[in-house]
Formats: sequence, C-alpha cells, structure tokens
Amino acid sequence: MFIEQVDKETILKPLQVVIGIVERKQTLPILSNVLIEKQDGKIRFTATDLEIQITTTIDTGSGSGTTESITVGGKKLQEILRVLPEQSKLSIDTKENKAQLKANKSRFSLQTLPAQDFPKLSNQLENAKKITLAQKALKALLFSVQYAMAQQDVRYYLNGVLLIVEGNQLKVVATDGHRLAYNAGTIEGNYDKQEIILPRKAVVELSKLLADSDDPVDLEFSQQQVKASFSGITLTTKVIEGKFPDYERVIPKYDNHLNMERAAMQQSLQRVAILSNEKFRGVRFVLTEKNLSIISSNSEQEEAQEEIETDYHGEALDIGFNVNYLMDGLNNISSSTATFSFGDPNSSILMTTPDNQEFRYVVMPMRI
Repeated sequence: MFIEQVDKETILKPLQVVIGIVERKQTLPILSNVLIEKQDGKIRFTATDLEIQITTTIDTGSGSGTTESITVGGKKLQEILRVLPEQSKLSIDTKENKAQLKANKSRFSLQTLPAQDFPKLSNQLENAKKITLAQKALKALLFSVQYAMAQQDVRYYLNGVLLIVEGNQLKVVATDGHRLAYNAGTIEGNYDKQEIILPRKAVVELSKLLADSDDPVDLEFSQQQVKASFSGITLTTKVIEGKFPDYERVIPKYDNHLNMERAAMQQSLQRVAILSNEKFRGVRFVLTEKNLSIISSNSEQEEAQEEIETDYHGEALDIGFNVNYLMDGLNNISSSTATFSFGDPNSSILMTTPDNQEFRYVVMPMRI
C-alpha cells in the first residue's frame, strides 16, 4: 500500500501548497502531475513547470526505509480530495500505471506517469548568497509592489520583481512602464550589492505561501536561481535575465504635496471611475488652493465630478491619470494617510505614506 488510512487533510494541505504552478494543459503531460515520494515515514510533494519548482514534506510518523514514488494528475487529485466528506480516511495503492484511491465508499482510479521521468530543476545555486528575514516582512514587501508588475510584456524583464540586496537592505521594485512601485526592508548582515529579477509566477506563489508570522524564510540566490525555504516548503525558481530599468531615475522629487485620507480618496476614485472611459480609464485631477476636483467623462458625454477639501497650497494643476493605477496604489498600502506629490501637468505623480519612509509609487500622467 502506497499510503494507508490517512486523513484527507493530511494529503490535501501539502497538495494545495504545490498545486499553484501546475497547469492543466501542458506541452509535456507529466507537468500536469505532482510527484509524490514516500520514505521513512515522510511524504514529499513536488510540482514544477520547468521554471519554478515547489516542494513540501509532511511527516506521517510511520513507514519503512524503502522509497516509493508516483506521479498523478495534480488538479484531479485536489478536486477529489476537496469533495470527499470531512474526516474521510484515504488510502492510495498503485497498480501498473494507475493510482487507486479509496475513501469510505468512494473509489477512484487515476492515470500515473513514471516517477523517474519527472523533470526536477537542477541545482544552480553555487556561490549563492543567503539572507534570512521574517516571513511577514518578505510577504509585505512583495505585496507592496507586485501589482505594478507587467503581464506578458515583450520586455520580459518587466514581468517580475527586481530584488536588490545591498548593505543591510532588501529592496523590491516592480514596473510595467506606466507605473513603478518601490519598497525596502532591513535585513541582518551587510552585503555587497546584488540584483536579480524574480519571475511573476514565483512572486505570486511566494505571496500566497508566506505566512503572516515572524517565522523565518531563507532566501538563497545566484545569477541563475533563487531558492526560498520556509515552514517545510522549498520554492526554487529560475531568474529572469535582462537589464531592469534604472528605477532611481524614475522616482521624482517634488515640492508640491497633498496629504489625503486614504479611505476618502479611494471612495471618491471609485465613484468617479464609474463614468470613466472603459478603455483608457482616465480621470483628471484639478488642483487649486485647498481644493481637489476629480473629474471623469466617457464617449457617451457622461460626466462625474468629486470635490475634496485639501491642505494643498502649491501651483494650480490640471493633470490626468489612469484611475485603476491610482486605486492599485491605495489598495496596497496599510497607512490611513497617503501623500501625493506633483510636478507640472506633464510629470508623473508620486505617492508615499507617512508611516513607511521607504515606499514609493510613481504613476505616469495621461492626456485626457
């Protein structure tokens, strides 16, 4: 018997850890499968898409020294386990090229593929740097910038997050060419500068899997690979090759500042966005002494306008932005106040927060 009489949750939880990178339709059928290996009372689950690999291990507390392994359709196994009744006891046996699942009065027979054909990522972490920080710290850093990553951009180096280790800081940057988000956190130690670009899929998975706790995450990285180890999970990913844009040149320094209550700004933007052009999503900021007008219109000549009293004392400005980009920034900060800084009508807007001196969010203007 491959697995005998275990709670369905014992298998479902580790399966859900690795399943995020499994695609149903793959050029290689085995990439739709999860590798399950059993040895010395431990069961290890591995999934890969040839770019990223996630592994997690559970301890069943019983078993022999023999090693057994199978690969089985990850999504199908997950769906079966999800719909089994709570507290179901599960057994899995292997017969020829099938995995036989039994739980209560349910029986399932799933196709397997040879475990020796499963393509594990090779180790490319020679001379890797290693840093350790709290899981919640890394999760917060990634969350604060990941919405600004590009999606399937031909400039492949934009489809991810730039990680920079320098001195006692870990810096993170994401941009899609229309906006840029930057943040930094403190780490123990003092390191020479090193930059790598973490692929979008790896960023999304890490953000999901990292806990909101002080438990540590170890990050090892070389010029080819990054490995994150935490809570019995190992995520290994190739890095994106290419030259990331000079983010320091993009982040402006302005003298005109506008302090806004985040919730009030979010609600005003939500209301004005309803009548913005569906394709371009543009809104106008008209700034005058102590007043901000947010205006939108669409091709049906419909219009929305919000008036907000402010502490603004700078030059009068009329400037347009994509409302979705502004909302992304506001939705991903925890501060109750946001500071908007302006240049001239053709310059980008800079968003910062009073409780995080490192965070920067830059949005390019648009003609409306």
